[in-house]
Amino acid sequence: MPIPHDYEERVYAGVLGKIIGVYLGRPFEGWHYNDIIAKLGQIDYYVHEKLNVPLIVTDDDISGTFTFLRALDDYDCDPNLTPEQIGQSWMNYLIENRTVLWWGGMGNSTEHTAYLRLKNGITAPASGAIATNGRVVAEQIGAQIFIDGWAMVCPGDPARAADFARRAASVSHDGEAIYGAQVVAAIEAAAFVEKDMDKLIDTAVALIPADSLIARMIADIRGWYAEEKDWRKNREKLEAKYGYDKYGGGCHMIPNHGLIILSLLHGEGDFSRALMIVNTGGWDTDCNAANVGCIMGIRNGLAGIDNGPDWRGPVADRMYLPTADGGRAISDAVAETYHIVRLGRKLAGMDYVAPKSGARFHFALPGSVQSWLPEQSIESRGTTTVENEDGTLAIRFRHVANGRYARAAAATFVPEDAAHMPGYGLVASPTLYPGQTVRAEIKADTDNNRDVTVRLYIRAYGAENKLERIYGPDAYLSPGAEHAFAWKIPQTDGQPIAEIGLEVSSDRRADGAIYLDYLTWDGSPTCSFPRPKAGDMWRRAWVDGADHFDTWGNPYKLVQDAGTGLVIQGTREWHDYTVTAAVNAHMAASAGIAARVQGMARYYALMLCGDGQARLVKELDGQIVLAQVDYPFEFDKPCVMSLTVNGCTITGSIDGKVVFCVEDSDHPLTGGGIALICAEGNTTFSEVSVTAL
Repeated sequence: MPIPHDYEERVYAGVLGKIIGVYLGRPFEGWHYNDIIAKLGQIDYYVHEKLNVPLIVTDDDISGTFTFLRALDDYDCDPNLTPEQIGQSWMNYLIENRTVLWWGGMGNSTEHTAYLRLKNGITAPASGAIATNGRVVAEQIGAQIFIDGWAMVCPGDPARAADFARRAASVSHDGEAIYGAQVVAAIEAAAFVEKDMDKLIDTAVALIPADSLIARMIADIRGWYAEEKDWRKNREKLEAKYGYDKYGGGCHMIPNHGLIILSLLHGEGDFSRALMIVNTGGWDTDCNAANVGCIMGIRNGLAGIDNGPDWRGPVADRMYLPTADGGRAISDAVAETYHIVRLGRKLAGMDYVAPKSGARFHFALPGSVQSWLPEQSIESRGTTTVENEDGTLAIRFRHVANGRYARAAAATFVPEDAAHMPGYGLVASPTLYPGQTVRAEIKADTDNNRDVTVRLYIRAYGAENKLERIYGPDAYLSPGAEHAFAWKIPQTDGQPIAEIGLEVSSDRRADGAIYLDYLTWDGSPTCSFPRPKAGDMWRRAWVDGADHFDTWGNPYKLVQDAGTGLVIQGTREWHDYTVTAAVNAHMAASAGIAARVQGMARYYALMLCGDGQARLVKELDGQIVLAQVDYPFEFDKPCVMSLTVNGCTITGSIDGKVVFCVEDSDHPLTGGGIALICAEGNTTFSEVSVTAL
């Protein structure tokens, strides 16, 4: 099946529709229709301010959708990817009780139940089967809410999308939940090449059993719609026949899937109207609105989203994906679009070329700002606006003069306004580190009334978690002038870098614009990770995958009650480097350090083990011992451990002596962060550093 010519833009519209739907419906998730009408009225736009909650939030609908799809990446985009492999990706990216899922307990949260099955050795699809977990648990809504990404890698191929949906959904669900997921995925895949809603639904329903409850309910809703065009009356019929009182558990698939179909029909092809209906209709509003938003985004494209209220402006492409792979937690709709596009093109046997040579911020998609926002400090408030202009970020300024600046920036770590996120926590590592080189190209507008000075800057968390500005190079630009920046990020004494930005200044009043063509960074970092004297955001920069991560009055202390615990920092873009730490196991089955860490179950590690062995291991669908030697392991005897990754060569040293040097060319891990590791015990770590090669 050929890739549609507008594939990138349609995926972007689908991703935007997904996150807009979540942000729209999240503040009143779980409310009944009557309560929504009484307290909020018809939902025509964001209501977060009315309910005093943030707009941009972490949410399982978003994080699960864009996380579980990574199984395709992890298994070389294999079109025969299995449920078992997708389940293994669950175990890599999830941190129990902390990331992505609603951790509501065995038999209560379907996804938590499936996770516990996987943890206890029951592989997918048995982990989500009715035979394992019972029908009510297996037929909850989660199969549907995580499914959109599998459709977007199959543009114009609903059969393949439905097949991927079956495999992905079966990790945690079964029965009618899988059929509902297949319908959503098939509609989305077909919507790349077909707009007629009846044809889209026909195509999807033909891919599930004709006698399934999902198929029968859809037939009922279509019959009601043919006779009655008032969506409110048909919502009443839906509740009477398929409501929550008929289908139990925390959040059953059937009622919510019915409301999605009803909204697609009554939405009459309009993005905003469909979202209004599905949100005003109640029940699981963020989940349902996310699916509807994605479907309508793909079907109508960016023009359909923009043909109504300003859905995109307040969002500014922002999204958070908290997982054990913390370097991808601070993301945006454009970045996730191109992850999907790359997979979709690979599945179709086509080449993928990243915009602007793979720059992190490239603004190649219409209207995209990739989370760049004006700074709201006292000296810059009201001076700056940002917008996309012809594939660049236009940073417009006015009334800039001595002591008054125009500033715009993008987050590289947990922003101040997200530090205390309600609901699902924001687990993240920074994306930018000391020792890496930032590159950017800018141009001044020819209509600027003054020459201006433009400077790069970062802000890092300092004492009391206050952001401290650190300036980089500057450029003096006359109207129409261009400049290319290259800046090696300085040391920050262990404090995480929260944002990167551009500042415009002038000694006389200046009005105009500069255009940021791209901004990116590359290279592995060179930095140390001491414990700073004040503030705790440095601690949050470590993704906590241990039972107990104690830093009060200690260096880094990991206490693991059972199994293996990791605390992780870094990104997949780190490739060749050395990680070093002083390691002191007070009591542990094993302890050590890891490199190229991609989650809880994908990394290289140098370990001292209680059986008197030192081991170099690779975690990848289980532990692979690359090499081992006899090495006495004494409690409370500190040693310095170093692990170097350079291409396929993995070198481990203890107290300055090389113990291992091996070549790993069999499915090598090529990039990832660092981790401190403790298995079943108590270990402290200090003098942690990473050095680029």
